[in-house]
Amino acid sequence: MRNITSGVLMAAIFLNSCATTKNTTQNKNEMSVTDQTLAQNPLLHKSSLQYEAPEFDKIKDTDFQPAFEYGLKQHDAEIEAIANNPAAPTFENTLVALEKSGEVLKRAQIIFYNLTSANTNPTLQKLEEDYAPKFAAHSDKIYLNDKLYQRIKAIRPAGLDAESQRLYEVYLQNFEIAGAALSPAKKEELKKINQELATLSTQFSSKLLEARKQGALIVDNAQALDGLSADEIAAAAADAKAAGQDGKYLIALQNTTQQPQLQNLKNRDTREKLYKASWYRAEKGNASDTRETINKMVALRLKKAQLLGKKNFAEWKLQDQMAKTPEAAFRLMKQIAEPAVETAKREEQEIQQLINSQKENFTVEPWDWNFYSEQVRKARYDLDENQIKPYFEVTTVLEKGVFYAAEKFYGITFKKRPDLPVYHPDVVAYEVFDHNGKSIAIYYLDFYTRDSKSGGAWMNNFVEQSYLLGTKPVIVNCFNYQKPAPGKPSLISFDDVETMFHEFGHSLHGFFASQQYPTLSGTNVPRDFVEFPSQINEHFALVPEVLNNYALHYETQKPIPQELVNKIKKAETFNQGYMTTELVSAAMNDMEWHTISNENQITPVLDFENAALKKNGFTLKAVPPRYHGPYFAHIWGGGYSAGYYAYLWAETLDQDAWKWIEDHGGMTRENGDRFRKYILSVGNSEDLNQAYREFAGRNPDIKPLLQSRGFVK
Repeated sequence: MRNITSGVLMAAIFLNSCATTKNTTQNKNEMSVTDQTLAQNPLLHKSSLQYEAPEFDKIKDTDFQPAFEYGLKQHDAEIEAIANNPAAPTFENTLVALEKSGEVLKRAQIIFYNLTSANTNPTLQKLEEDYAPKFAAHSDKIYLNDKLYQRIKAIRPAGLDAESQRLYEVYLQNFEIAGAALSPAKKEELKKINQELATLSTQFSSKLLEARKQGALIVDNAQALDGLSADEIAAAAADAKAAGQDGKYLIALQNTTQQPQLQNLKNRDTREKLYKASWYRAEKGNASDTRETINKMVALRLKKAQLLGKKNFAEWKLQDQMAKTPEAAFRLMKQIAEPAVETAKREEQEIQQLINSQKENFTVEPWDWNFYSEQVRKARYDLDENQIKPYFEVTTVLEKGVFYAAEKFYGITFKKRPDLPVYHPDVVAYEVFDHNGKSIAIYYLDFYTRDSKSGGAWMNNFVEQSYLLGTKPVIVNCFNYQKPAPGKPSLISFDDVETMFHEFGHSLHGFFASQQYPTLSGTNVPRDFVEFPSQINEHFALVPEVLNNYALHYETQKPIPQELVNKIKKAETFNQGYMTTELVSAAMNDMEWHTISNENQITPVLDFENAALKKNGFTLKAVPPRYHGPYFAHIWGGGYSAGYYAYLWAETLDQDAWKWIEDHGGMTRENGDRFRKYILSVGNSEDLNQAYREFAGRNPDIKPLLQSRGFVK
């Protein structure tokens, strides 16, 4: 099944978040660093490494605060100079100048925010909370600057090249969405809202990280873990020892509601404990409880949207997305939800019949579903996940699968770069070369879960491509695979394989960026488009030529038997009712929270979620949302508020585009070049609905999506 936990971290926080106000004028106490210290700070100058890759061997936690202070002060001065330029406004002296501004601040933020997601600590967490309102205020000083707004409005785009015209349109829209046209009094009110929202979002993320860490299940004896492999039990013992629980076993929580061990744990009591550890992780009434924070955020988001002239937050948020309106997003979700729920009901009946046939006297619960559905899959398709895992060793999947497919379809190749410094010993680095042998990017991978890392999987830019700035992409993919015990192979499930292909699709989007301006480059696109390149890349995992190259037994190096491959393919639509229902129910909950139009509609988090599920027909107790409200990090701590539907919107594009590729010869270089030209390389330099039509010659059709999930023939 596809476990959608990924995202793209938006690096240019100060330009991409429309946040709040606080005076960032520095005084001598705040700038308590010497000039010599500043000169030695690696964040204050361009890295000497290839493509300005971060100098992780030089960067210290103590470097960030002085870099932020210096960067804010420098950028303030640059913005003031642009806004107060006595010369008549032109594209060059206004928009190009804005694109070139804020170099130090952006560099420091990009590195900082990846570290707070991938390898945080109390020092970085405190900095993140302290600077969230300051960065929000800085964003507002840009987007709510009337002089700047009037200069942009005065620019005449006629005669500019197409990408420059697009940049003008995007800037004007971004300023107006952010509130540039508001009265001075309303701007001040908006700044206060933005400041508080920035603080609350950061607090949510910190609370959730701690809730996830503290929510790990501790088991006293190995018998309770019956069903897990010897290696998995050894890893759980090692994790417990590292956590100061020597002699016990620790199962860390992943981001999603369901946990991967649930499909193998034979002890029902252990399954229930693990599921409930996940479900209740952030609602225990302690310091890590997120519910009060969520309610405050919902109220402030509604207030912000209405201040900006919209009925609700979703209406405000979707203005620059492909869907445009919450109504359009709801329509798509409802087209998918109805057949998904009906299919899930049939799946539930089948699971209950299996339970009854085994003389078990209970009704299927959420912690039972994966355990018994796995048995149904074994019975129906004779497919055992434990038979498959030995063929999926992490590095082999990466180099002989993910990289191999990219070479065949796009012509790119990879070379390991052990000389580049990394931010954690688990991280590996590669250099990326185009079909002509020209170096185009640096690529990092961070595979394993740890307490210092947020859950899920994501892609982020350390450096964005831009011809204007002369920069090439430096990209990282982060995952949360379970680290094996020392000396053991890192074997992953087929779901994890698909996740690796998925996240690499985001990276391809970044590698192939070909824009003049950083604002329009690579993955700086609407949320409901950004998942399209990643989701279509998942298909390569099962292309025979690719699968046969990477699915090699870790001991014998023999390829996966065709018999197992056939079973995997036959089982592709298995359990899709469940998986689609958990996804679309989470997306519906997100949209329900953000289409609240009256503060009286805001109720306690658990009550609101239960009512939203019932309203939209999600009444199957055994099928919970993929993300329960208190730990729905995408929408409370990430950039997917009123946007989780984007996965379904993008999958509509993905399935339709894959059908086009199959209809036109499949995995050929010609098709790869076409997809690169019309989709992966355009960034946000043109209307993306038009970009899709240029690729496929038509508008996307939802039918391939419904067919892929087995809902229609």
